[in-house]
Amino acid sequence: MDLFTPKKPPLIGVDISSTAVKLLQLVQVGGRYRVEHYAVEALPPNAVVEKNIVEVEAVGEAIRRAYNRSGAKTKTAAAAVAGSAVITKVIPMPGDLSDEDMEAQIQIEANQYIPYPIEEVSLDFEVLGPIKDNPEMVNVLLAASRTENVDLRVAALDLGGLTAKVMDVEAFAMENAFRLVADQLSVPKDAVVAMVDVGATMTTLIVLKNQRTIYSREQVFGGKQLTDEVMRRYGLSYEEAGLAKRQGGLPESYESEALEPFKDAMAQQISRLLQFFFAGSEYSRVDQIVLAGGCASIPGAADKVEEHMGVPCVIANPLADMSLSGRVQAQSLMQDAPALMIACGLALRSFD
Repeated sequence: MDLFTPKKPPLIGVDISSTAVKLLQLVQVGGRYRVEHYAVEALPPNAVVEKNIVEVEAVGEAIRRAYNRSGAKTKTAAAAVAGSAVITKVIPMPGDLSDEDMEAQIQIEANQYIPYPIEEVSLDFEVLGPIKDNPEMVNVLLAASRTENVDLRVAALDLGGLTAKVMDVEAFAMENAFRLVADQLSVPKDAVVAMVDVGATMTTLIVLKNQRTIYSREQVFGGKQLTDEVMRRYGLSYEEAGLAKRQGGLPESYESEALEPFKDAMAQQISRLLQFFFAGSEYSRVDQIVLAGGCASIPGAADKVEEHMGVPCVIANPLADMSLSGRVQAQSLMQDAPALMIACGLALRSFD
């Protein structure tokens, strides 16, 4: 037992999406994860537009409300920027460089790949491992984002009473959480799996092989289109439409007039995203689709995608094998589980 090794401070995963702030803290008990604290807090319309924070005070206030409601005591957090705000590049480097030398070399190399002045950019890198045919060299993943993207998230967390310790990329957080759903799949570990997170305004696809991301892409599409249609068709406000979608109470015609066409559109969007992947890679199919995000909870959504694509589709539940602390409401957590992939991937950074 490492009695004298200081423990890393636990992190709260904070996923800032276009319509809500999702907050999740995990602990490890006897080799199993436990959901210790969790809360989802709605954001005002247009506080975040296509993953860009527009009203930092409104986001900070939502984080504060979620934090207070969750009952968490930890003040350190992990958040993420959208993949569309990040440039990633795998570059070869000599394997014998020290961390300091590698960092200095990365700064020089980055100028070639980043279309912004280097002083306006936040950089990070991760050594992926030796190059197959040249063991003296290693592949290094470079990730860069404009500093303002990072600063806005840090400021929102700060206003919410939290300190940003880790700033991740949403697609990386999804990959990190994927290991929690891998055992729920009906395909071998080396299969090609598409995980699709359909949120309120953005859909993020990551394709994994051997549980590592080989492709990612984002597209503007999400549940807000269904909300807008409900508002237009039934004369409801944004808040009323969102509530009616979740709790019911809409006319019988809702399913045939609004819900079914939306599910068709969602299946088509996923098909389109995968076509981009097939066109630019050696693959022509995926073995399984994992549907995540708020729209995964729509009844029949996974069946519609499976029918459209001819590929088995399951709904993501990264929390399925976890125990829950007494303060967590099991029913609402299970309802939100498919939308918590990014928050979960961020919360797992506590154990890296």
